[in-house]
Amino acid sequence: MAIGVFDSGVGGLTVHRELTRRFPTRDLVYLADQANAPIGSRSGEEIVEITRNGCERLFQAGASVVVLACNTASAVALRRLQQTWVAEAAVRHGRPLNVLGIIVPTIEAATGLPWTYEAERLGDKVEAIDITGVFCTAATAISRVYEIEIDKRREDLAVFSEPCPGLAGLIELGAPTEELRVVVADHVDALRRRIGRHPDTAILGCTHYEIVADLFAAALPDGTTLIHQPSAVADALERYFARHPEYALGDRGRRTFLTTGKTGPQSDRVSQFWGAPLAFEAA
Repeated sequence: MAIGVFDSGVGGLTVHRELTRRFPTRDLVYLADQANAPIGSRSGEEIVEITRNGCERLFQAGASVVVLACNTASAVALRRLQQTWVAEAAVRHGRPLNVLGIIVPTIEAATGLPWTYEAERLGDKVEAIDITGVFCTAATAISRVYEIEIDKRREDLAVFSEPCPGLAGLIELGAPTEELRVVVADHVDALRRRIGRHPDTAILGCTHYEIVADLFAAALPDGTTLIHQPSAVADALERYFARHPEYALGDRGRRTFLTTGKTGPQSDRVSQFWGAPLAFEAA
């Protein structure tokens, strides 16, 4: 049994690495659905189907809980899978199963409030407004999940999403740092021009972007706080497992890396991020 981590490519490794630090003795299995990447520009039904297939493969590999280390899958597919598919999958596999996303922990980190909290609307004028920028895929931006869910909890936070089409693909392919630096700076400047100033807080709303978090930090002013999804997800998962001891997670510290795409070593950028060469097996 294991913790499963799903992403369309290598971006979810940012979450996986933090989970290995937080749960060093737990077994983890990672699936990069590189054959279907990128999914950020696909239709909603395609995203749901791709995510369901990925979760099923991880359940077959022994995962009891799958973390969708992909903002697009979490925004578009998670609720559908939880409401219409997970219970059936648990019966079919004969053990407790669940699928969790990364947006809820990110919103909790960005607002400083639990997911269950909803602000009471009193109609009073809000004097101070802080701005949160979300750099994300087109599908995540279209879903408006960050705007909607943060507004439910904090009237004093204004949220603006900046879709970054193609950026995840460049990171996946191991594009040169200077090329990525230009693309990141262009999106940071596009957001600045749209809202009239830089955001006070920035969310890297695609796990691929965490691999180049240093480029976002360099393009943003020193005063802008970056919300790091991997640590927020690990915090939330630690609390979740404390409440749900029914999930078998393994205790051998096993690490398995699967891909639906090209097997073997990944790009030099991934190796640099991971700290060692990393090879994927066929899913």
